[in-house]
Amino acid sequence: MHYFLTVFQKDGKLSLNATFEFDNDEEAIAHGRQRLEEENCAAMTHRLTRSGKLLIFQR
Repeated sequence: MHYFLTVFQKDGKLSLNATFEFDNDEEAIAHGRQRLEEENCAAMTHRLTRSGKLLIFQR
C-alpha cells in the first residue's frame, strides 16, 4: 500500500513530502514516526495518509 508523509512549515510551505510502501498501517505509522524524528519534524504540522485515510496528524 502507498503512504504519504507530509510536513508543513508555519507559513504552509512543505518541509517534507515523502511516499513509501508497506504491507500494513502499523508498519507505515512506525516508519512515519521514525522519519519525522530523523528529519527533526516531529513538532511541526504533519500528516500520514493512505488512500485518503488519515493515520497520523499533528497540528
